[in-house]
Amino acid sequence: MADAVRAPLLKRPVRGFTLIEVLVALAVFAIAVAVLVQAGTQRADNIAYLRDRTLADWIASDRITQLRLDAGWPDPGTSDGETEMAGRTWHWQVDVSKTPESAVRRVEVAVRLGKESAPLARVTGYLGDPGDEVSPGAPQ
Repeated sequence: MADAVRAPLLKRPVRGFTLIEVLVALAVFAIAVAVLVQAGTQRADNIAYLRDRTLADWIASDRITQLRLDAGWPDPGTSDGETEMAGRTWHWQVDVSKTPESAVRRVEVAVRLGKESAPLARVTGYLGDPGDEVSPGAPQ
C-alpha cells in the first residue's frame, strides 16, 4: 500500500527553475540595474552643469548691470576679474567694443570656472553714453 501512495509522487514532474534560467534572469536584472545607475549619474551631472550655467549667466548679467550703474563711459577694450558666488571663484572677461552708433557700446561678458576653461556663459549687452542727451528712441 505504501508503494501505491509513493508511485504517483515519483512520476510527478519536478517543478522549478533550471540553473540556466536563473542565470539569464540575473543577467537581465544586472543589465537593468547598470542602466538605471548610469541614467541617475548622467542626471546628476546634468543638474550640476545647469546649476553652473545659471550661476555664470547671473554673474555675466551682474557685470553688465554694474557697467550700466557706473558713472563713467567704458572705453573699448578687454578687462577681466574674479567674483565669489556659491562658494566658488568665477572668472569673468568683459569685452567692450564700439558700434556703428557712436553713443552705444557693445559689451560681451564671458564667465568661466577656471581661467583657461571654456566659458559657461556669454552675455551681450549694449550701453548708452551717459553724457548723450538724446532719449532712446527719440528722433535725431
